[in-house]
Amino acid sequence: MVIAIDGPAGSGKSTIAKMIAEKLGIVFMNTGSFYRGVTLALLRSLGGAADGSGSAAPDLQDEEAITAFSATVPLDYINGSLYIGDEDVERYLRSDAVEAIVAPLSAIVEVRHIVNDKIREIAANLSLVCEGRDMTTVVFPTADYKFFLDASVQARAKRRFDQGTSSMSLAEIEETIAARDQIDRNKKEGSLKIAPDAVYLDTSDLTIKQVCDMILSKIQ
Repeated sequence: MVIAIDGPAGSGKSTIAKMIAEKLGIVFMNTGSFYRGVTLALLRSLGGAADGSGSAAPDLQDEEAITAFSATVPLDYINGSLYIGDEDVERYLRSDAVEAIVAPLSAIVEVRHIVNDKIREIAANLSLVCEGRDMTTVVFPTADYKFFLDASVQARAKRRFDQGTSSMSLAEIEETIAARDQIDRNKKEGSLKIAPDAVYLDTSDLTIKQVCDMILSKIQ
């Protein structure tokens, strides 16, 4: 069984998907972590620290080179954490350095093909809850259950700010999220959009429990 959840940055997808997986006793997969893992590996290859900070600026216009590099990154997903080789890198994936370039990197079509193939390979023969930007439309278009979680930019920025993982101000996070939305909605492939058969939920004024209950009621 595949439960696929899409939505923009900060809409609560990861938290909700993880809770749904725990409730149902199945695997949770944060597919966005795969793109963040590739981004982190790229920054590290350019002299970045463990969290990618301090690296030389990658040339994201050289899509051929970025694609070739992406194919060499040994990604794996174990017990809800993203690994590069034998290293659990989950704690580094939402650093400011990764956040700054993950959207344009993930917009490269051939990189998306590489990552999607890896996701499907790992997901084969599993019952799982996955979340991302194009889970319901591209990666798992025949998923058993599809949901689209949305929220206002202001609500999403406040959530990200409250996580305490960024050194940016609330206003700066709002600007970053709005810019990310533009990129995600205008990608050549895998753009953020609502699948015709997905259940749409605006989570701006809902608690996590309320959203989970709504999703579980639809599944059950």
